[in-house]
Amino acid sequence: MSEQLAVSGAGPVRKALWPTWPVVDEEDVRAVADVLRSGIWGSTEGNHVREFEQEFADLHGAKYGIAVNSGTTALLLSLMAAGVGPGDEVIVPPYTFVATATAAVLAGAVPVFADIEPDTYNLDPDAAERAITERTKAIIPVHFAGAIADMDRFNAMAKRHDLIIIEDAAHAHAARYTGRAPGNLGAAAACFSFQSSKNLTAGEGGIILTCDETMARACRSLMNTGRAKGGAWYEHHLPGGNFRLTEMQGALLRSQMRRIKEQTARRDANGRYLDERLRRIPGIRPMKPDPRQEIHPRHLYMLRFDTETFGIPRAEFVERLKAEGIPASQGYPIGLHHQPLYSGKGLKEQIPGMRLPHRQAHDYGAVACPVTERACATEAIWLNQNLLLAEKRDMEDIVCAMEKIAASVASESEPIK
Repeated sequence: MSEQLAVSGAGPVRKALWPTWPVVDEEDVRAVADVLRSGIWGSTEGNHVREFEQEFADLHGAKYGIAVNSGTTALLLSLMAAGVGPGDEVIVPPYTFVATATAAVLAGAVPVFADIEPDTYNLDPDAAERAITERTKAIIPVHFAGAIADMDRFNAMAKRHDLIIIEDAAHAHAARYTGRAPGNLGAAAACFSFQSSKNLTAGEGGIILTCDETMARACRSLMNTGRAKGGAWYEHHLPGGNFRLTEMQGALLRSQMRRIKEQTARRDANGRYLDERLRRIPGIRPMKPDPRQEIHPRHLYMLRFDTETFGIPRAEFVERLKAEGIPASQGYPIGLHHQPLYSGKGLKEQIPGMRLPHRQAHDYGAVACPVTERACATEAIWLNQNLLLAEKRDMEDIVCAMEKIAASVASESEPIK
């Protein structure tokens, strides 16, 4: 007889609520209210955004921080500042949020997809190197879920081929890798997001971190309508826009920074505990840890699900897990190379005059990324970062739920005697 599951009417393993996100207290409220009362809401007149830029850069060991209105903007301005434009190719992974590739399109460049590593879901350095052509100008490794991509290999690749490396660090706030952090790992820049789900959030926003003064100067000008430091108010040098962060967001981010070290340490410790416990369940494979990464911020806790070994389809496992009180998802349903923006079957065809030159420059129909396609179709399982803000004892509910489902499946498959 199989163990009774919540989907069959039994009580769930997890009955208590999980920590909510974002975390807000009265100090956060006061920080924003003080800005509102001051009447200084724009960052060109205030100090909160400027001070946040320095505080966030200091946390990561970077020399310069340029706050912007989104992580997408951070990627776009970094590419523009590095000289990436029409005719250039930018190598990106297909297992990432659309912004990683869209930033290249917005810069006038052509995203070229290279597959991911099967045990980390980060951009595969071997696949990236095979994708390099005479038109390649940059590579954007993504630190997916907070796991740092193999920056040693990407930096070496950049030197061999004279390429620019831009880190997509939207998931990697406060990470540590070989004693350093994104923004100080040898790349031209690292780009973070403060969108509402991120480990540090103001609802929206982003920042560029760099140790290169020229890159910082260019990004700051592009962020602030092309102005130059020390120049007149109506003096514009570069084709920049208004990509500024507001003082309310700056104040909120500074207040949220009070928690980032403790929250990061808690997520990392709970993630490591889950790794140790869950790898014992047949068919459940935690992502491969990198010994060079001392702190993993775990924006997502990810698993690789082996349907054949476990005995049921991934979708059924996730539904059983949800019923047991463990919110989980299957992650991205398709890789970026199958998105309408690249596949050619979508809204563009309904908008006369819309030009998408990257489609003419690259044959996306010929792109094959089997590791990404397997992750999307049958393998990846995500748990959101707020679950890892619970206590260590709460991680037992995650383990217990998966063990319970595994035992039930094993019992269901036993022959009747």
